[in-house]
Amino acid sequence: MQEMLRRYGYGLTFIMSLLVAFWLLAMVVVPNIILLEFSFRPYLPMVDVGGPKDVYSFNNYLTFFTSPIHIEVFFKTVIYSSLVTGICLIITYPLAYILSKVVKPTDAATIFLMLLVPLWVSEILRSFAWFIILGNTGPLNALLLYVGLIEKPVRWIVNYQGVIFGLVYAYILFMLFPIYNAISALDTNQIEASKDLGAGTIRTHWRVVIPHSKPGIASGCVMVFMLSAGSVIVPSTLASTNSRWFTEVIQQWMFEGLDWQVGSAYAFLLLVLCIMFVSIVMRVLNVRLVDIAK
Repeated sequence: MQEMLRRYGYGLTFIMSLLVAFWLLAMVVVPNIILLEFSFRPYLPMVDVGGPKDVYSFNNYLTFFTSPIHIEVFFKTVIYSSLVTGICLIITYPLAYILSKVVKPTDAATIFLMLLVPLWVSEILRSFAWFIILGNTGPLNALLLYVGLIEKPVRWIVNYQGVIFGLVYAYILFMLFPIYNAISALDTNQIEASKDLGAGTIRTHWRVVIPHSKPGIASGCVMVFMLSAGSVIVPSTLASTNSRWFTEVIQQWMFEGLDWQVGSAYAFLLLVLCIMFVSIVMRVLNVRLVDIAK
């Protein structure tokens, strides 16, 4: 705050702080309070709303805990969202290092532009594009058949495979950019000093690069996990008949069953899951919330 006051003055700092406070209150705090309040209310006809039957209870949450299918979908969403996060981290860490410390800045800017071009297309169209690519008669199977790697078309959209493909493609850049920014801030002399002292490539990354890039890794993991767990379009488009995402269950309660109360309880459970994941990432990587928010 002192830095903002010194740079922008009292007037502009007050306006920016007021806008941020309004955004947090109107777009984050109030909707979640309403969501929490709805989750404890029963599903009633309009004539009974506000009447003696409209009392707070835990019945909406008990609906989840007494439904083995929904519990299974919930934990599968957690597992596969974590898997997507891990895949994105494995792919983007070496790429971020190469772009920040090996590639020339002008070439890196060109590469980033090429990576950003697909984001100009809506997520719905990109999901449908992957549905075509992964189809039995799609380009991927055609290419693999042409080069002789497979003898018959492979069913890519089965179980959660298609969802994983789509989520990794949709959110991998949210992992790349924070890690790239963190590694870019590392002084190259530290890497060279580590190598001069006899450390190999793996040891240099483990003792120098990774500790410095922990805030970027934590930020990327949090964003990818939360976006994956809360995704609706990608699972709806690329899921098979025997794979469901927890957000699809919430959508069914709210828009198909018109039971916003149970849907609110399920959505609040998903919110608690995301908060728990952030806390775990902070504890594992030993970073603060302010480091993730940078």
